Amino acid sequence: MPPNNMTALPPALMLHLPDARATDALGMRLSTLLTTGDCVLLEGDLGAGKSTLARAIIQTALKSNEPVPSPTFTLTAHYETESTFYVHADLYRMSGPEELEETGLDEAFQEAVTLVEWPDRLGDSRPVDALMIEMAIDGEGRKAQVSASGERSAAILSALGQSREKQLSDFLAKAGFDEATAVPGDASNRRYFHTGPHIAMDAPYAKGEDVRPFVAVTEMLRQRGLSAPDILAANEANGFLLLENLGEGLFARLCEADPGQESALYTAAVDLLHGLGTQETDRVPNYDMAVLEREVMLLTDWWCPAAGMTVSDDMRAEWAGVVHEAMAGVAEDRSALVLRDYHAENLLWLPERQGNARVGLLDYQDALIGHPAYDLVSLLEDARRDVSPGLAEAMIARFLERRGDLDGSTFRREYDLLGAQRNAKIVGIFARLCVRDSKPRYLSMIPRVWAHLMRDIRDLSGLRGFIERHVPAPDDDVLARMKAEYAR
Repeated sequence: MPPNNMTALPPALMLHLPDARATDALGMRLSTLLTTGDCVLLEGDLGAGKSTLARAIIQTALKSNEPVPSPTFTLTAHYETESTFYVHADLYRMSGPEELEETGLDEAFQEAVTLVEWPDRLGDSRPVDALMIEMAIDGEGRKAQVSASGERSAAILSALGQSREKQLSDFLAKAGFDEATAVPGDASNRRYFHTGPHIAMDAPYAKGEDVRPFVAVTEMLRQRGLSAPDILAANEANGFLLLENLGEGLFARLCEADPGQESALYTAAVDLLHGLGTQETDRVPNYDMAVLEREVMLLTDWWCPAAGMTVSDDMRAEWAGVVHEAMAGVAEDRSALVLRDYHAENLLWLPERQGNARVGLLDYQDALIGHPAYDLVSLLEDARRDVSPGLAEAMIARFLERRGDLDGSTFRREYDLLGAQRNAKIVGIFARLCVRDSKPRYLSMIPRVWAHLMRDIRDLSGLRGFIERHVPAPDDDVLARMKAEYAR
């Protein structure tokens, strides 16, 4: 019960955490709400997720993905952040009250943020005001019941229960803006808003998004003198960014309004790719064989079943083997920062700037270190628009002319390989968007992507042979059936 001089405590909050990412998202959110003197008591059986949640809170506070070991044997672990101290206690193996005194928790409750697993061992030392989280297994996920026992923990509980819209509103208000107008969405779970002269990004971690890679790659690009949007305000743990607005000059819109601009715009985009060579300070993963294979399996895992094909384990294994053999060479290349979605819908024309900075960049948070042909393929084999006849070949020739260190025939073959990989992946992604996410509008783009794929595999016998034998083409009947079945 709350003290007599305190208003009633808010009701407990019941959260369903369907997967590990949702548990991490809860920890990240909590980390932004905790300050010196706050205590979180983590209850639940072994394996319920108490340590997982504590780890997410601490890693977010430390701004690090380094391992956070459980203090099962040491009883406590101490961490220093920019603003406070964290003490993580696991009292499961505590043998008696005398050990509790040795942990120093009584002082920590006043001087640090404390996270306590197995808080029933605290006895009379249990804080009067604490946030209590009871974790339990719930099907394939977890559930968390969050409650408060005092004024401060009640404030945390109330903040934790805020809607996503309220969190965004508070973030923008802190940055000096009180209005936000939604921008039409894309294929991801990110949302964008016009706010004042800027753009706000809402990228919820629990739904598979993460702004931290975007922030990191933005810094890499801006260090190269490229026009990634300036980050004006950030709440990385909660997935909110306030960004410079690079304008409305999307390449795709400009080319549609005036096709005569296409060659000049694409020339600028190709020339920028020479500025994406790797640097020692780049800190993103490699576009290695594991990633290439995982992506291309989307073709058999999503497109084939959606198109009516039964996919056996043997068929999946055959496809994986064909891809592995074909991609062996390109998978080892580490010479370029690959933005991965480098196409006319993600490029903006900024004619008032100079050189490569005239090309504004969007949607690059998934960048990896890999082969320089990938982004060229992304640009010239666009899923959303047809590049003018002859332009693609002219741009490949320009790229090779400026890269005198590359063998033309080898590069063109590797361009085709990466084109086949990318377009097979996109067919699978568009099928998944239709089947899983109820977004059948992407079906209309599959024939264009399929045509790119057929061009790419003309001289790639292994890939071509498998696709011709096993993968249904996206004819009108197949697409109409899918649209009717999955449109809801």
